[in-house]
Amino acid sequence: MAKPNVKEQIVTAGMTLFHSKGFNATSVQDITDAAGVPKGSFYNHFASKEELGVEVLQRYADQAGEIGALLGASSLPPRAWLRGYFGKLVESNVASAFDAGCMLGNFSTELSNQSPAIRNQARQSFAAMAKMLEDVIAQGQRDGSIGNAQPAPALANFTADAWQGAVLRAKAEKDRAPLDRFVAMVLDRILV
Repeated sequence: MAKPNVKEQIVTAGMTLFHSKGFNATSVQDITDAAGVPKGSFYNHFASKEELGVEVLQRYADQAGEIGALLGASSLPPRAWLRGYFGKLVESNVASAFDAGCMLGNFSTELSNQSPAIRNQARQSFAAMAKMLEDVIAQGQRDGSIGNAQPAPALANFTADAWQGAVLRAKAEKDRAPLDRFVAMVLDRILV
């Protein structure tokens, strides 16, 4: 019988709890209880809760990138890729009843003044998301499916920023209307 990977159990529990409760409201004891491991096991793998937070945030961003890669592997045209990508993100928010929001946004608002390490990871994760969007937008501009002549990096960063604002507002209002407005404005008016 395979032995469970304790580090993975801790990371999975941390991701779930940080996303649902927030970083500061989650203790190491909460994480180890949820992971079903002794508290000492936490410190065998992580020097601090902050170190776990950095890893969780990186993995969260990697998951968003995996959604994009899956859509890219299907050879969707750029506008269809954008619609599919944000459609999956909208449905994820709806499925969580708007409780979780975006972990990048949550960590940024909760921790950017407390933890330089988490702030740096959030910055890198936002940049990776914007770069992924930039590549798709630039491809759409080249093939003519996106006629907006603004530079692709500016459009990508605006899109990422608008998405974060829409998710934050959807979480605050427990309503999908901000996400639908994002789609209607960004995907149906700006990136056309």
